[in-house]
Amino acid sequence: MATFFLVIIYLAFISLGLPDSLLGVAWPVMQLEYGARLETAGLLFMTIAGGTIISSLASGTVLKRFGTGNVTFVSCLMTAGALLGFTFAPSLVWLIICAIPLGLGAGSVDAGLNNYVATHYKAHHMSWLHCFWGVGATLGPIIMSQFISEQNSWRQGYLTIAGIQFALVVILFFTLPLWNKVARNSNITLSEESEDSKSLFYDEDAKNIKPLKIRGVKLALISFLFYCGVEATMGLWGSSFLVNVKELPVAVAAQWVSLYYAGITIGRFITGFITLKVSNRTLIRVGQITALAGAALLFLPLPSSFSLVGFIMIGLGLAPIFPCMLHETPARFGKEHSQTIMGYQMAVAYTGSTFMPPLLGFIASQSTIGIFPFFIVVFVAAMIFGSEKLNVLLKNKDLLKGKNTNSKVL
Repeated sequence: MATFFLVIIYLAFISLGLPDSLLGVAWPVMQLEYGARLETAGLLFMTIAGGTIISSLASGTVLKRFGTGNVTFVSCLMTAGALLGFTFAPSLVWLIICAIPLGLGAGSVDAGLNNYVATHYKAHHMSWLHCFWGVGATLGPIIMSQFISEQNSWRQGYLTIAGIQFALVVILFFTLPLWNKVARNSNITLSEESEDSKSLFYDEDAKNIKPLKIRGVKLALISFLFYCGVEATMGLWGSSFLVNVKELPVAVAAQWVSLYYAGITIGRFITGFITLKVSNRTLIRVGQITALAGAALLFLPLPSSFSLVGFIMIGLGLAPIFPCMLHETPARFGKEHSQTIMGYQMAVAYTGSTFMPPLLGFIASQSTIGIFPFFIVVFVAAMIFGSEKLNVLLKNKDLLKGKNTNSKVL
């Protein structure tokens, strides 16, 4: 039963990823139909992400009161209704109105399902859970590009995705009784870590320290901010960059963006196995270097085919970073404060998704979307800076602990 139910959760995460990549892919066509400015996509994206931030912050109280199953069901229903609203929206005002429930629904599902899997299933399922988000984010542009290329209709693309969401709503409705049943039967412990891996920044007075004052927390938050800045900016403006700068057809640009999400998806599937042999810290570093190399391909004056390679490399590079950074939280800062710090990390992550892409849109509207590669390189470099500074602190603290241990033995 637990395995069958895990499939339902994976399907829910696919539905979470489906709408995330639609706006950026469809915007070049939507912009022409509505006669809107380029940066309007940033406003819509910011509205969606703002709703996600609000529902994520409130998710703890909501989930505790209504349960993960009920919240997931209602959130998916809100998302499906919002996508249907996008389909028939007669003006930009209606798009903004529909963007609100789209964001509110996504935040609660994200927080609820992550917590449920972390509590009731083994650790490697976390990477695969985010892999299935990538499945949805990859399918979204593919579906949209088909309707744009064959019928020149972005509305039909949104209608199809809404139909898929409503199908999931029906499945979730009939599986509502299973949520509590699986939770009661679960015998997975909350952590598979040994007792001696508390935290490199842990001490006996940890319970008296405010989480934000723990060394390294702010550097971790910087990494989350710029990671989500890169991921969301690629998804929102990648298609516009390919269409307006590389002069690709809209449908082809949408397919290339879908390959970027495919890189994230495939990378996270593989990461689920690699985590059994390779440390999170190593995977994060390799992923960041790969993403930086892909961003360099976009930045350099190379033929369009190199841009495709760059999109895929950035997707593959980003794949392990987010789930591995989440999984590292207790090891970095101790279980005493990990839940609170996890909340800070998610809030900062959504902040990056909310404000970084519109910032690029605003600057691009005053200049050109050709600045897109420069922003991606800067965001990736800032993420690496925060991560590597944190690694230095971790290494120094580890060495200090080793010396203290040796002195006690002597």
